[in-house]
Amino acid sequence: MSDGIGKEFLEKTKYKYLSESLQRQGVPIPPLELPYDPSAELISLPDPKTIAAFPMDLRIAIDQRSTLRKYQDKPISQDELSFLLWTTQGVKSVTNRPVTFRTVPSAGARHAFETFLVINRVDGIKPGLYRYISLEHALLPIEINDEIAEKIAEACLQQNQVTNSAVTFIWVVITERMYWRYGERGYRYLHLDAGHVCQNLYLAAEAIECGVCAIAAFDDDLLNNALDLDGQTMWAIYVGALGKR
Repeated sequence: MSDGIGKEFLEKTKYKYLSESLQRQGVPIPPLELPYDPSAELISLPDPKTIAAFPMDLRIAIDQRSTLRKYQDKPISQDELSFLLWTTQGVKSVTNRPVTFRTVPSAGARHAFETFLVINRVDGIKPGLYRYISLEHALLPIEINDEIAEKIAEACLQQNQVTNSAVTFIWVVITERMYWRYGERGYRYLHLDAGHVCQNLYLAAEAIECGVCAIAAFDDDLLNNALDLDGQTMWAIYVGALGKR
């Protein structure tokens, strides 16, 4: 293999090349969550603690887990969506530092992701683009229409599981949250963290008779533009389409 940007990335993110982190320089810790208009009407989701359990043996879930690209034309419930969001980015506690402890691991508890959702079929929720407000366990409507799924599918190289899904998860990086502590090496950890989150989605989906198709094949610029992200300070890292088996 010829030398290229991938090898250069691995080399230049070794510890010997790293400069002093923003954390050690005394830069204030980034906010735990993106701000939003306080006058916006959030859609509260069922409290995960009050939702009836979706029992499933972990060994069975791991054994049954497989990528699913075709789904029933059937909605998921708000209880199920609440469960999926809690298992992938749910906040268990907030410390005084402050950092969040969540249901997935993250390097240094940086939890640098925001979850965007393309909702097609969820009981009681209009189709459109939403952002998960994890500290409130609620949804923030961003773009409410039937066309956003087509835009996202186009950005995902016309993969129609996006338009056929009940809901498609899009994990968006807030670069400063990870960079603040780890500098250039943090870019490695962002991709590792994305894997943790998506695997939780796969396993949680098994418990509610759903399947997932993880998507990394997308046009970065088209997807970032569709989500109104600048591609530098905020950018899409991973996508997961989900629907009933």
